[in-house]
Amino acid sequence: MFYKEVNEIDLGETSIANIFIDIFMPMADGLYVKVYLLGYKSACDSSFNPKFDNNSIAKNLNVPLSDVISAWKFWEGKKIVKMHKNEGYDDFDFSIEFLDLKRIYTENISVNTKSIKSNSDSIVQVGENENIRKMFNSINQTVGRYLDQGEKLSILEMMNKYNMSSDMIMCAYEHVKAKTGSSKPVKYIEGIIRNWYDANLYTPEEVKDSFAVRSERYMLYKTIFNELGFSRQPSRAEKQLIDEWFDKFNMDIELILEACSKSKNVSNPSVSYINGIIKSWNTKNIRNLDDLKISEESQKPKETSPKHVSTSSTNGDTYKKTKFHNFNETFTQYTSEELDEIIEKSQKEKFR
Repeated sequence: MFYKEVNEIDLGETSIANIFIDIFMPMADGLYVKVYLLGYKSACDSSFNPKFDNNSIAKNLNVPLSDVISAWKFWEGKKIVKMHKNEGYDDFDFSIEFLDLKRIYTENISVNTKSIKSNSDSIVQVGENENIRKMFNSINQTVGRYLDQGEKLSILEMMNKYNMSSDMIMCAYEHVKAKTGSSKPVKYIEGIIRNWYDANLYTPEEVKDSFAVRSERYMLYKTIFNELGFSRQPSRAEKQLIDEWFDKFNMDIELILEACSKSKNVSNPSVSYINGIIKSWNTKNIRNLDDLKISEESQKPKETSPKHVSTSSTNGDTYKKTKFHNFNETFTQYTSEELDEIIEKSQKEKFR
């Protein structure tokens, strides 16, 4: 039960339609509601300071002017205000037109407003689920603000559409925050969930394992590109070729690095060039360095025994021996000392 004290002192009042309190206020965080109310008060009170503007709201709430403009953009998105850019070079100088909420309610009562109201009720009902409540609280902490009603509805629809648990939704928000360092809209999160759904990932553990596989493959890309002397990241087409080496051809990383080493004498090495070598090896069922060694050994020409040189002529006659035929036999009859003595004696006789 709620009731208020009766007081005859008139300090002024601002009347606001219940449609704002019932329908639109739950969609926004506290700051956006404060901005709306302060602006609406100024619009309703003709005796209010005519110079009161967005800068005044920012100072009053002790927030940046950009936050005030963001609030008006939010309410404009809900179609209950219109922003009109004032003349001048100030990008933050806007006049705000408050639309008639009663007219909006009357025109949309048969479609939009009932839908919004029923959705708001459904959020309250779903919020009684401990896992859903825990999910929303976790997301609030991850993004650093409170989710509005529209975001909550989108998240619930996303869960039903892709049959994802609350743990997966929290996992997606945490992944995006860790990857980008900032919060992203629900549409961005839905893109992550859709990718996981297409990859048949339905639990945070499966997502974690998938990340581990991708991380390992990334290191393989990096190792191969380092061997090729590339300092850039592989393109999508290059990744597809490299993936084939591992997944389709079942090649060992050592064998792939061996293929890369063969491009050192090529002026413009490329992944396509290495792919030609890999394909050639694949046709020979070469999967590792041992296979390559066996293949290379089998291609070497076999050694043949030396041919016997016959001393006979073609007609069966024996060649006439000269003094050189007995050269080795004569030479091996002496020791090294005796040979030195013979050479020395020969030299003396020659120059006598």
